[in-house]
Order: sequence, then structure tokens, then C-alpha cells
Amino acid sequence: MTGAAEPAAEATGPRKKGKISERTRSERRLAYMLCAPAVIAMLLVTAYPIGYAIVLSLQDLDLRFPDEGGFAGLDNYGTVLSSPLWWQSVFNTVLIAVVSVAIELVIGMILALIMFRAIFGRGLIRTSVLIPYGIVTVVAAFAWFYAFDPASGFVNGLPFVADDQAWFGDRWTAIGVIIAAEVWKTTPFIALLLLAGMTTIDEGLYEAAKVDGANAWQRFWRITLPLMKPAILVALLFRTLDAFRVFDSIFIMTRGAQDTESISIVGYNQLISRLNLGLGSAVSVLIFLLVLLVAFVFVRGFGTAVPGREREA
Repeated sequence: MTGAAEPAAEATGPRKKGKISERTRSERRLAYMLCAPAVIAMLLVTAYPIGYAIVLSLQDLDLRFPDEGGFAGLDNYGTVLSSPLWWQSVFNTVLIAVVSVAIELVIGMILALIMFRAIFGRGLIRTSVLIPYGIVTVVAAFAWFYAFDPASGFVNGLPFVADDQAWFGDRWTAIGVIIAAEVWKTTPFIALLLLAGMTTIDEGLYEAAKVDGANAWQRFWRITLPLMKPAILVALLFRTLDAFRVFDSIFIMTRGAQDTESISIVGYNQLISRLNLGLGSAVSVLIFLLVLLVAFVFVRGFGTAVPGREREA
């Protein structure tokens, strides 16, 4: 018995890597050659601008005073991080991102269920739901601005709204309109990703649950949500990264007035309005690092839910 068990143990043990064949080497060289153009293009359009922004962020470079300036080291980063405006913009950005993504996830799940369970007119329903996502963000922002503007909008004419309500004259009402515009514009994107995840669930699981006496709510919590977790996390990751860089809606509606600046608005004001390339580049690099941090938290914190990770472990 012992002798029979030893070969089995050896068979299941770790295999030693053998010598790589010439054919494998040639296939790898071919793969590198095929990937090289795409890698070079990505380096040109992403790595070079990021590197150049880092170089500019270390300079005291203000186009209003071209004869002044020089190497500033980390002084620009210290100026940005010690500014109350920066931390207020970070708070505004996080608030808009968290609230809008949370609302979009709930509404997107409802829309995905409607599109998935629709008995008739399924194509029409899906097309209608996706219309807001197909509209250019600037156009959507203008539509919401004119709707809530007291001079041209119809919102103040509604029965439950005061006629003299100045939506963009107060910080919190302006942020509320911005969040509403973001939710209306990008909820179809969340719904589309969730619908894709919903179509991968085996209908036999629902039939078996019905036989066991599970009601619709129990089937949703015990089958739909657990099996859709990878799709939900992918939707959250992409939408959170997009919401964290919010710019268009704020620029069109308030241009950062009433303390509604986002970090992207702060970077725009420094680079374009004030022509301070040093401070503006420092803001851009900090935005890049914050986006990387958000992506790292999602991947590291929720990566175990991705299919296949259990087998790798």
C-alpha cells in the first residue's frame, strides 16, 4: 500500500519546469513582435504625457511670468496639498462619486432586471434605456442646466418647487443637480454591464429554487446577487474611476462657483485659466495617483470575487 501511494504523491507534487523548446521561443518572439506596435503606441500616448507632466510639476513655471521660475522640487506638491481648496475639491469629488455611483447601482439593477425579464418589447425597452448614455456629456449637462435655470427652465414651474428657487446659487442644491445629471447620463452604462452579467446565470438555478419554495426576493438575494458579484464589481470599478474624474457637468453648470469645484476643475483652472503649468501639472499628477489608488483598492479589496481567482489560490 505504501509503495502504491508514493508514485501518486510524486505525480501530484509540483512539477519542475523543463527546458524551453525552440518552437516555444519562436512563438514568444512572434507574440512580442505582434504586441510591440500596440505597446509602443500606448507608451507614446500615455507614458510620455505622464512623464512630461511629472517633469513640469517639479518646475516653477508660470506662463504669465516667463522670465521667472526654475527648478522647484516638491514645492508645488506642498502648495497644493496645503491648500484648503484642494481638500475641498477632493471632498466634493468623493461625494459626487460615491452618491452618484450608489444611486446608479440601485437604479441600474432595477433597469437590468426589467430589460432581462421583459416579456414583450424587449428590444424597444433596451434601446430606450440606452438613449441617455448615447448623448454627449456636454449636451446632457446643458440640458440639465437649462432645465434648472430659473430664467429658462421648467423645473421652477412645477407645483412642488418655489418659483424663485436658485438651484445654482447654493452649494448643496448645485451639487444635487450635478449628481442628478450624472445619474441620468451614466445609469444606462451600469445597467448594460449588469444585464451582461445577468445573462450568464443558468435559468435552471431559478427553476430549482422555485421547486424548493423560494420566492422572488429570496431568489434575488441567494442566486442573482451572488452570481452577479463579478459583474457588479467591474461596473463599480469603471464607473467609480469615471465619476472620480467628473468635469463636464460641473464646468457647464457652475464652473466651480459656490464651492463646487472638483479636482479636475482645480487642475483646469491652474493650467488653462491661470497658465501656471507647475501647479497645474502637480494637480494632474495628484489626480493620476488618486485614480491609481482607487483602482488598487478595488482590485486588491475585491479581486477575490473575480472568476478563476479561487483556482489560482
